[in-house]
Amino acid sequence: MQSKLKKSEDQWRKKLTQEQFHILMQKGTEPPGTGKFLMNKEQGFYVCAGCGAKLFSSDTKYESGTGWPSFWKPVSKEKVEMKEDNSMFMHRTEVLCKKCGGHLGHVFEDGPKPTGLRFCINSASLNFLKTKKKS
Repeated sequence: MQSKLKKSEDQWRKKLTQEQFHILMQKGTEPPGTGKFLMNKEQGFYVCAGCGAKLFSSDTKYESGTGWPSFWKPVSKEKVEMKEDNSMFMHRTEVLCKKCGGHLGHVFEDGPKPTGLRFCINSASLNFLKTKKKS
């Protein structure tokens, strides 16, 4: 079991953009349809913008029509944490980076097979590591 990465609020503010800080540390969200990775079709891995943990593969990304990048599974269950979220008069399941505790988005049970899950993730909570194409 890995220990959580701990940083002060000031350290996070120095590392992250204002938008990243708002989403990752204050549980914010970006407006639908505005995220930089919404239409990304490149091969690679989506990593936490806070700590660099590898979270999602482009192989599990799909177009959900929601306005946020969506994935049907994380690279590993050990990379994300799920918590009940009853904010904003809704019952949802929040998705957090297990390494740094950063808010990524939410998971819903209306995704495609094989998992039936839709990890609806804010682009600002992610960075992208492009991989070379297989020949």
